[in-house]
This record gives sequence, C-alpha cells and structure tokens, in this order.
Amino acid sequence: MKALLSSVALATLLLVQAQPTLAQDVAARSITEVAPDIYRLQNNFHYSMVVITGEGAVVTDPINADAAEWLKAEVAKLTDKPITHLIYSHSHGDHASGGAVLANDATVIAQANAPAQIDGVEPTLRFDDTHEFAHGDKTFELTWLGPGHGEDLIAVVVRPGNVAFITDVAAPKRLPWQNMGGANIDDWIDQVRKVESLDFDIFAPAHGNVGVKADATDARIYMEELKTAVLAGLNEGKSLDDLKTEVTMDDYKDWSNYESWLPLNIEGMASFLDSSGQVTAN
Repeated sequence: MKALLSSVALATLLLVQAQPTLAQDVAARSITEVAPDIYRLQNNFHYSMVVITGEGAVVTDPINADAAEWLKAEVAKLTDKPITHLIYSHSHGDHASGGAVLANDATVIAQANAPAQIDGVEPTLRFDDTHEFAHGDKTFELTWLGPGHGEDLIAVVVRPGNVAFITDVAAPKRLPWQNMGGANIDDWIDQVRKVESLDFDIFAPAHGNVGVKADATDARIYMEELKTAVLAGLNEGKSLDDLKTEVTMDDYKDWSNYESWLPLNIEGMASFLDSSGQVTAN
C-alpha cells in the first residue's frame, strides 16, 4: 500500500513540476476590439492589429509563423472576406516573421528602407514618408517615423476610430526595452516626436497596454529626463554603478518594468551618451 501511495505521490509531483514548462510552451493569446471593427491581437508580449471592412481585412505585423496562423484563423471568425493587406510596422524579426502565412494575394506594404525581403516575403508596395489608402469604410494613414529604433519604422493610423498602431518606439506607461538596443537615442526621441505630431486618440502599442495620445508625450519626457540625469552624472565623473543607485526616476515608479528595466535603461543611455561624444568630463 505504501509503495502504491509513493508511486501516486511521485506521479503527482512530477505532473505538478511539469505544468510550468507546459504553460510556457503555450502562447498567451487574446483578441480585443479597441474601436468599431479595429482589433488588437495579443501573442504573449507582442501585439498586432486587424481592421475589418466591407472589402476584407487589413492586418499588421505577423509576429511569427505560429502567431500568424492563429491570427489568420481569428480573422476568418470576423469576416468571410480575405486578408487584402499586410502592413509591416518595421522589419525586426520579433514583429515581422511569418508573413508568408498572411501574404498570399495580399498587398504587402513596407517602408522604403525595409530589406528586399522580410522573412522571405517581398513587399509589393513601398513608400518613403507617407502613404494613405482607403479600404471599405476605413482610411489608413502610414507615416515613416525616421531613423532611430530601426530605419524603416512606421506608424499606422486608422480612421474612423482614430487608432494609432505604434511599435517599439513608445508604449503607454512602460519603460523602453532594457538597454534600448544600442540605438541612437536622440533619433529615437525624434521618432516619438513624430508620433506626437500625428492626429489620433487611441494609442494601441505593439507592447503593453492601450492608452491615449498623451502617453506618447510622457514616453518622450521620460527619455529626455533620463538623458539629462545620466549625462549630468557622467559629466560629474560618476560611475555606472553610481548612476544606477542615484538615478531613480521616481515619477515613473508605477510604469511597467520600472524595477527590472530602469538599471538597464541607465546602462543603455550611458553607453549612447559616451559613444556619441556627448560626455564632456575628462
């Protein structure tokens, strides 16, 4: 009897231990309507956008092949018409992989600086600064954000609804990604300014929670204040460890990833300021 109980207990323990691993293999997915016929699709920590009109569906970033298959199935639940347009926000692999699942006969749109192929998909329409098109009862306004976080990053604004799909450059009440990836942060700040110049109400980011246009301004102010604080410390001869202790950015304590990413934000900002020659201390 004891041997049987031990076997059952061991099997139960192994099952419990295995569950976290299994859970990690299953992507967290959801679909949310943020404005009439404008949907935000979640795949773990990445989001894309689907817009349904009388002519079919317009989709943004495929994210990856598995996510794109799921996205395609969700679109089929929303409309019996085809996916007519695939819009790449930019060509970074964590957003732009798996496009072949969605492209088919669709018009594939990317900014002119995007590579010739994006994960094997060749864009059929490229634009330089802006591009606008109508689709059923919706209008899509695409705007290049300039260099900074990538060279081909665009914003997508959908009307009516006034929803802006913004990728990576900013997110409502969320710190920039870790050490900011070695980007030119001054250019990145200019990209956020470009977002601020657009006319929209709902801020639907590719990471984080939905917000409003004012959240883009807050994101820029955070980066500017971080830059000022880190530069002042470097010019006083302080070490990176000193900066990580002293630059607390207290006004942003309630933002996502504050505890884990602020030290990395400081590290990335310090590296950029040093490499760009903005530090004047001997």
